[in-house]
Amino acid sequence: MLSMPGESARKAFIFALLAVLCWSTSPTAFKIGLRYQDSYQLLTGASLTSALVLGLILLLGGKRKMFLDLGWKDLGFSALMGMLNPVAYYLILFRAYSLLPAQVAQPLNMVWPLLLVLISIPMLKQRIGWKSIGAMLISFTGVVLVSTQGGAGHEDPGNRLGILLALSSAVLWAFYFIFNTRDHRDPVLRLFLNFLFASIYLLAGGFIKGEIFPGSPEAWGAAIYVGVFEMGITFALWLIAMQHAKTTARISNLVYLAPFLNLILVHLVLDERIYVTTVFGIVLLVSGILIQNITGRHAKSS
Repeated sequence: MLSMPGESARKAFIFALLAVLCWSTSPTAFKIGLRYQDSYQLLTGASLTSALVLGLILLLGGKRKMFLDLGWKDLGFSALMGMLNPVAYYLILFRAYSLLPAQVAQPLNMVWPLLLVLISIPMLKQRIGWKSIGAMLISFTGVVLVSTQGGAGHEDPGNRLGILLALSSAVLWAFYFIFNTRDHRDPVLRLFLNFLFASIYLLAGGFIKGEIFPGSPEAWGAAIYVGVFEMGITFALWLIAMQHAKTTARISNLVYLAPFLNLILVHLVLDERIYVTTVFGIVLLVSGILIQNITGRHAKSS
């Protein structure tokens, strides 16, 4: 029985909202997880969990044949991408979270769409209009406000390192996004292979490092939560939403609810005092990204 257009739209909204709700809990889960283990152990546990979850999604979805169609070139590309994301990306991001309040690290990591535009100018020979420049200035003003941490951001040198790391993770994600536009394989398979190779790298590095896995039930609980709800099943929920959406633009904009939901959670769960500069900074940052998205779509359609 075919779904009516209205029903498809509702399904798209529900699945997208579920994904956003899951992602909005990630900063709190990162901070809790980092109380019990270092960044490397958290990523190892989360990466193994994510590979297992994504592998089960592929098998239960009847996509076994895709594994047989993989060539050495496909595996080589996934091996490189796995080193970029999740290994480099999340190790840098987790380190930023260990130094910064969650309310600061999360929005700074969100600037990757703007960095993507800047990187695309030399790499993809794309032009940028004055509206896009204005949108980026609005967002980067938000970045500055978020970084001030209510006027206390300059007091600790660790804050400056954390800000640099959070922005660096956004740069890595922008590059990862560009490289993935050249990969036309099933997105779940692509992500599964990334986490599979990442797990191999992390296990090998862990043997050398001497600390492989999370070392307590609390540490494992946080790692499994991150692996499922930041890296694993949430991505599948988002893909289902995209499949049901008539246009992806409206659904995609739901992602920008996450930083505001994150503020509520970090205040209630982590007891972080929310800075006024953070709230206004996020408003400016998200506004600039939304303006950039709108001007970008108009430029493509003209």
